[in-house]
Amino acid sequence: MERLQDRVAVITGAGSGIGLATARRFAAEGAKVVCVDISADAGKAVADEVGGEFVACDVSDEASVRELFDGVVKRHGRVDIAFNNAGISPPDDDSILVTGLDAWERVLKVNTTSVFFCCKYAIPHMQRQGKGSIINTASFVALLGAATSQIAYTASKGGVLAMTRELGVQFAREGIRINALCPGPVATPLLMDLFAKDPERAARRLVHVPMGRFAEPEEIAAAVAFLASDDASFMTAAQFVVDGGITGAYVTPL
Repeated sequence: MERLQDRVAVITGAGSGIGLATARRFAAEGAKVVCVDISADAGKAVADEVGGEFVACDVSDEASVRELFDGVVKRHGRVDIAFNNAGISPPDDDSILVTGLDAWERVLKVNTTSVFFCCKYAIPHMQRQGKGSIINTASFVALLGAATSQIAYTASKGGVLAMTRELGVQFAREGIRINALCPGPVATPLLMDLFAKDPERAARRLVHVPMGRFAEPEEIAAAVAFLASDDASFMTAAQFVVDGGITGAYVTPL
């Protein structure tokens, strides 16, 4: 399929995991991909692989994000898709009883404030075009509570979800669709490092997944490509859940 032929797509957090898989999928569907990452080595490698462009950017810095989107439009003439996907989940983000203010503010800044900046500076360009698709990475943890808490991460993704809903409603009649992607646990380097190294921790989570496994990044990328494309033309302000059945489960199969 070439649903994204010649569309200009900006992907933050493109250097690994869901961002990497989405860069590959967007390129396969014909998009011109701008790979954004704080890591020059990772981001450039992805851009080279998919025949795209690499831009180094700290998405938690407002001036850098403004420059990112203004630069994309200056070089390519437009920005059709913004996949705001950069995020962190550091080990010092834990139960509210032990998580410090530094960890809380760091996670909120990268995971939520960066999405605020990316939307703030992508939307005016899309308004001038009269069309655009924004996909913000939230999470299934924005919909469910967990006893294995990462309090800042959970709060940050809840913020992304609420912000996306509001923006999707606000700009719907200007041809700009803004949706939140809510993945379940994905077999990314980040998650594998956090959970899969410890079989007990992995099993603690997998017992709640009806499909009995973590998602592959390519499965999430397929969902992003759908939301970015005209196949999702009547979707905005939505939470698009791709979670292997977690949010629909009470008792899972043995």
